[in-house]
Amino acid sequence: MKIDGYSCNEHYDEMFTAEGKTRAQYDEFHSFLSKVSSKKMKQLQEAANRTQKAMGMTFNVYHDNQGLEKILHLDIIPRIIANAEWRKLEAGLKQRIYALNLFLQDIYNDQKILKDGIVPAELILGSKDYLKPCIGLTPPKGIWCHITGTDLVKNKDGEYYILEDNLRCPSGVSYMLESREIIKRAYPQLFNDEGVMPVSDYPTKLLKMLQFLSNKAKPVVGVLTPGIYNSAYFEHSYLALQMGVELVNGVDLIVKDKIAYMQTTKGLQQIDVIYRRIDDSFLDPLTFNPHSLLGVPGIFEAYKAGNVAFANAPGTGVADDKAVYAYVPRIIKYYLNEEPILNNVPTYLCREDEDRKFVLDNIHELVVKETNAAGGYGMLIGPKSTKEEHDKFRELIKENPTNYIAQPTLSLSTVPCLTDEGIEGRHVDLRPYILYGNEIEVIPGALTRVALKKGSLVVNSSQGGGSKDTWVLYN
Repeated sequence: MKIDGYSCNEHYDEMFTAEGKTRAQYDEFHSFLSKVSSKKMKQLQEAANRTQKAMGMTFNVYHDNQGLEKILHLDIIPRIIANAEWRKLEAGLKQRIYALNLFLQDIYNDQKILKDGIVPAELILGSKDYLKPCIGLTPPKGIWCHITGTDLVKNKDGEYYILEDNLRCPSGVSYMLESREIIKRAYPQLFNDEGVMPVSDYPTKLLKMLQFLSNKAKPVVGVLTPGIYNSAYFEHSYLALQMGVELVNGVDLIVKDKIAYMQTTKGLQQIDVIYRRIDDSFLDPLTFNPHSLLGVPGIFEAYKAGNVAFANAPGTGVADDKAVYAYVPRIIKYYLNEEPILNNVPTYLCREDEDRKFVLDNIHELVVKETNAAGGYGMLIGPKSTKEEHDKFRELIKENPTNYIAQPTLSLSTVPCLTDEGIEGRHVDLRPYILYGNEIEVIPGALTRVALKKGSLVVNSSQGGGSKDTWVLYN
C-alpha cells in the first residue's frame, strides 16, 4: 500500500522525518506496508473492528444523546517507539512518581514543602481534593500512588512533555492490553520480527503489587467498581477476571470492628486489599460524602486501623490537580535534588496576577483548562475556538481564577492512520502505566490515544478520540 501525498505539515511525525525518510524503528513496518494492498489493510481494520465488538471493548459516554455504549476505535497501524527513546521516558516517569509520592506523604504529615514556601500552602490546604481525614496518615508500605497513568505529548521539537498526572483512578489499561492482542493477530510474523516488548503480564504485575500492600502471605484482593453504568466498567471487570480476584460493589462489602469483609454465599470473607475504581468522595459515606450509595460505611476506619489497603490511597487527587502540576518540577528538585528528566508543558496559573493578565490578553493562542476537570471537558483550545468562546472563558477566569490554568498550544506529533481517504497523519498523545509496589515499574507499552478528526488535537475517548497499539522495541 503506497503512502502517497503524506504530509507532516510542520508537525513531528513518528514514522517519517520532515524530508520524508522513514524513521529507523518504522523501517520493517514501512516495508510491510509497501508490499500489502490497500484492500488487505481495510480487511485487517474491519477484522479489528469486529473483534473489538465481540470482546465488548466499550465505554460509556456521559452527556451523549447518541447512546451510552461506544467502541473505542482501534487504528490498525501501530505506534512504534525505539528502545533508547523509551528508556528516557521510563527514567523520567520513575523520577516523577517517586517525587510525587514523597510530596503526598509530606503534605499529609510534616508539610515541610509548604512551610518552606516551595508550593503555596493555600493551593494545597484550600484544594477540595486535599482530604482532611487523611492528615497524619501513612498508607501501607508508605505508598500513595500505586497505579499511575501519565499523559505525555511530543512537540514539533521531537521532545516529550508531561501533559498531566493521573493519580486517582487512571483508566485505559485494558484497552492497551486488548489492543495488543488484536494487533498481534493482524501482523503475527511482523510482530515477532520487530522484537516488541510484551505487555500481557500487566495483570500479573498488578496483582503482585496489590498483594505487596498486605503483610499476609495470601491476602484477599478485590476490585471495587461503581457498577455497570460507569464509563470504565469493561476495564474493572476485565482486570478482575485477568487477576483472578473478585469484582465487588459497595453493597458486597461490610465493615465489622474495623475489619472489611466480602459477603459471599459461604458467609463473610475478610478482604485485605482493594483496588478501588471509585472516587475518594464516594468511598465511605461516614467519612466523606454522606449521600454516597457506592461506598462502604466504616471502611475508612478499617483503612486507618491498617486492616485493609487501598490502591490508590485516598487523598492522591490533590497531586493530580492541574495547578499543582505546574509545581512538579520544583517538587522534584526539592525532594530529590535533581532536575526533571521530562519537562512539563509551560503553564500559566490564572491565580497569579501576571499570569492571569497574560492569559486574558492571549487567550486566542492558548489552551485553557479547568484545574479539576478531566476527559477533555472544561477546556478551551484557543486557536480552534470562536471569539464568543474566548469571551466566555475570559469571564469564567475572572470569576474564579484559581480554577484555571493555561498552556501554549503544542503541535502534538502525528502517526499515520488508516482513513477513508487512505493513510493520513493524526495527532496522538501517550499514556504509559506505572506500578509502584516493591519498586516502581513502567509497563513497556502504553495507550496511544488518537484524535480521529482531521486536524483535531482532542484525543479523549469521551470527545471522539480513538487508540493505537504502542510497540516498544527491544533494540
